Amino acid sequence: MDITRFVFEYRESAFLVGDYSTYRAQLSRRLRIVRKKLGRATGKNAKYQSKPPVTADEVNKDIEFLHLLLLTSERAWAHAMSMKASHSEDNADQNITGSTRTHIISRLHKAARYAHQVVQLLSDQSASGASDIDLLEAKGYAYSLAGAEQFEKQAEGSHSNDTSSTRWLSCLRNYAAARIIYNSLLKATQKDLFKEVLASTTDPSLRYAAYQHRIPRTVGVPEVAKKFFPEDQPELVKSLEAIDSSALQVEEASASSTKITWRNRTANIVDAAIGLALAQVEVSSTQLAKSLESSTTPKEKANAYDDVLIASQDAADATRRAIDELKKEGVGEEDRRVQDLRVTSLAVNYDLIAWRIGRYRVLIGSDDGLTFPATLPHQSRRPRKDGKEWTSREEPTGRKLARLRERVALYDAILQSITSIKELKGAVGDSDFIAELEGQRAYFQALKCLNLSHSHAFLSAPRQALALCNRALSLASQATSAPRISGEPSVAPKLMVSEQQANKLKQSLGNLTSHYRGLVALSQLSSNSDAASQSHLNNAAPVVERLNEYPSSGKVELGNLVTWPPKLKPVPVKPMFLDVAWNYVEYPGRSKAQDQSSAAAEKEQAEEPKKEEVKPAKKGWFSFGR
Repeated sequence: MDITRFVFEYRESAFLVGDYSTYRAQLSRRLRIVRKKLGRATGKNAKYQSKPPVTADEVNKDIEFLHLLLLTSERAWAHAMSMKASHSEDNADQNITGSTRTHIISRLHKAARYAHQVVQLLSDQSASGASDIDLLEAKGYAYSLAGAEQFEKQAEGSHSNDTSSTRWLSCLRNYAAARIIYNSLLKATQKDLFKEVLASTTDPSLRYAAYQHRIPRTVGVPEVAKKFFPEDQPELVKSLEAIDSSALQVEEASASSTKITWRNRTANIVDAAIGLALAQVEVSSTQLAKSLESSTTPKEKANAYDDVLIASQDAADATRRAIDELKKEGVGEEDRRVQDLRVTSLAVNYDLIAWRIGRYRVLIGSDDGLTFPATLPHQSRRPRKDGKEWTSREEPTGRKLARLRERVALYDAILQSITSIKELKGAVGDSDFIAELEGQRAYFQALKCLNLSHSHAFLSAPRQALALCNRALSLASQATSAPRISGEPSVAPKLMVSEQQANKLKQSLGNLTSHYRGLVALSQLSSNSDAASQSHLNNAAPVVERLNEYPSSGKVELGNLVTWPPKLKPVPVKPMFLDVAWNYVEYPGRSKAQDQSSAAAEKEQAEEPKKEEVKPAKKGWFSFGR
């Protein structure tokens, strides 16, 4: 039957285009259509006659009979809310009194009465065909309208000066029953619809009623709901325990720690709603660590962050509401509660942004984008017509650039998030904290420059790639020298950057910078060679004399391999020294006898070959020929 969805969708569609008056007009038109369809409409000139009440058998035969009661109840509620809204616009500083207040209460009483009729009809499950979930939805709807009626009775008017301890009991009991019913339905069906109902009307009304009943804020809403749950409803208790065994048990979040620590500063949790949200963050983070181990793709890992981000946002919203409530009460900044809330606000907002950055990091990759692996080529499952196997193709450059563009967008989001942390109230005064943030910002800036250098490398622009890589290397050096929080990073990535990650980035950038520097040097040599060959100058050296240069175009200049015809030119060789002057120059210490004996010996040696057998003489120096 989806009673809650039927009511909630009608309200949502009406509030998108108007207010409570618009909603009431839409319900009136819909009621007229339903009555005509069911044969319960009064003719144009006919006298009004009371119609028989709707029975359970009619509800089982046609669901429109149930919609007839729900639309009537909703129209009465919308009438009451429109009167309250019009009064708040005209006389915002005055309470609603007199006939207007009586009229509002009567409309709410009518809405609660029709909702109670729905519960009575669906209680006969055999005749109406309602399930246990349908009956619980009807009871939750009835209790919420009854709580709204009691809330309006006690909020303004003649009872405003009543300080009796039992004044808000009826309102607390109705809203407590509605809260437990909707919470059990949320756990049983896992529908976000019940979560929206709890967050929009039930929980805020129950919190206000508990505050008026002098219940401190340190007591959570779940504990208040359990305390004031009506004990005279054994059938309701049985139905709740059938779908949720822990429906009437206090949630673990209400028994959580009452303190929070932020950078060696400990603050008390002054509001139970904040403690409940922080406990939910802890539970969600534990589930996140398990989900990341089982997930394989980056998108699956990023989706696993949704629960912890929602819980962190709830904690931040609860802290902001608590600060606003204290400001409305006129509490100054010097109050201990406000100081504790400021520390709590800084801690939960930093945690929220850190989880958001962690989600960006898992989308980038497991190594924060340090490497750029190629994607696996897509191969068709269908065989080729010629019977051959499909050949894998390299990823196109355009697709690579698109993936790098997505990475750069994620890096920009990370840098923007880090900048937003600096703008948090209380963060600027901590110089050590700002220094840590600057180091983390330099780390992600270096990764951004690294990926930009990859894109220039794919476009054959080594100079731009070298400039960006050199800039990334300087940023990585800043990241390694910056102070950081001691401790090991968690399983689920957040904002924290470990020393190992920073050193690995610096080492990789040093190697890559040397690589790009070599490519730039080769490109300069090849460009000089191309310029000389294209200019067709006479003094352009042939290829044999330029073997140390690599042609950039990949083509060898075949028309200038060697110099032809060859020209006479000196060839550099190792010089040879012959001491010919020794035979003609008289040196000091050399006697004439020695000269004569040496001359005779030379003469004998010259005559000996003549006596021997004549052999072919070798010409030239060292037998090389001349």
